[in-house]
Amino acid sequence: MSLKNDTLNYRLGYSSFMNVKGILKDILSTILIVLIIVGIGIAITGTWPFMVAVQSGSMEPNLHKGDVVFLISSDRVRIITWAEGKEIGYKSFGDYGDVIVYYPNGDRTKTPIIHRAIAYIRAGDRIPILHNGSLLPSKFIAKSDGYITQGDHNSIPDQLAPNWRIEPVKKEWIIGVAKFRIPYVGWIRILI
Repeated sequence: MSLKNDTLNYRLGYSSFMNVKGILKDILSTILIVLIIVGIGIAITGTWPFMVAVQSGSMEPNLHKGDVVFLISSDRVRIITWAEGKEIGYKSFGDYGDVIVYYPNGDRTKTPIIHRAIAYIRAGDRIPILHNGSLLPSKFIAKSDGYITQGDHNSIPDQLAPNWRIEPVKKEWIIGVAKFRIPYVGWIRILI
């Protein structure tokens, strides 16, 4: 009887070991698959992150809160501003010019902003405002060169928003240029 119990205990122990081994194998293979997907994504887009979830309604009606947007590095594509897009008839996400994702003032500890590049200006130029399909000069002067950005739902550019203190966007602050979206999938990211 004792031999039978020892054999049964051995088999149960061996089975438990095999379950742990199988779980570890599943975890490692999942991690490997994720790393391969991330590596391929970075290789194709040239940026990290190469997809972001829209977290506010500032780009409505063209991008919605919860949309996942895929990006391409600004080193791989030319950023076309709203002003240039209007001249050549280029639209992205329902309006002229490209939508970019950038770190405000280059600060990587801040949440990136996804807004339309409306113009590129030089230090000393007046900061424009996109209003009713026209760029209007403001009374504010840019302290540096860079892109002026504005949410499609916003009435003023980021660079004139009270309490934001965002400078014109330098190329090195840009994570990527938005190229396409998957509606509402980003709610998972927002809710976590």
